[in-house]
Amino acid sequence: GILFLAGCGTSSGVPAAGIAEPGIAAAYIPLHRGNALSHKDGAAVAIAPGIAVTNGHNRNLVAPGAVIGEARDYDLLFFRDTRAAAMGNAEPGVGEAIRAYGQGRSGDLRMAEGVVRAIQNCSGCSAPAYFTFAGNAGPGFSGGPVLNASGRLIGIIFGYRDEGRERLIYAYPMSRVDAELSALPKATK
Repeated sequence: GILFLAGCGTSSGVPAAGIAEPGIAAAYIPLHRGNALSHKDGAAVAIAPGIAVTNGHNRNLVAPGAVIGEARDYDLLFFRDTRAAAMGNAEPGVGEAIRAYGQGRSGDLRMAEGVVRAIQNCSGCSAPAYFTFAGNAGPGFSGGPVLNASGRLIGIIFGYRDEGRERLIYAYPMSRVDAELSALPKATK
């Protein structure tokens, strides 16, 4: 199958009245750009005081002057934001139930639930490259948070692929996100 970036298209997930986890509710950043002819939705999350993350393919949804830097080998874009992150991070575990948030086509908050299927390690890396989970996330979830059952942030979504009747969603674990933020030149942070 083809890996799709989760940034635009029709809505996926289910409508959510709000984010149940207070730390993520304060750190979640909806991203939207559009007009009558075209639109794009995505999400971002504050991960440190004044610093948020989304995907590089969401660059046109972030004010250019706010960009801190972009990961060299991963679809991660870091930018300045006024939110202060207050949630704890954790690593994903195979078989773990998760919840993810993203934006719907009409700007509404969407939620998807699933189960972590696999964690992909890379040779010589200090953190796993990515993990996959089965669920109903897709367009509009790019850059959105993935939470474990305890409400801790475990990842940032970057794409999806349909395999038969199942949709696999791809996300970077927070250890990868932190490693990429640390790798940015000190002058940009």
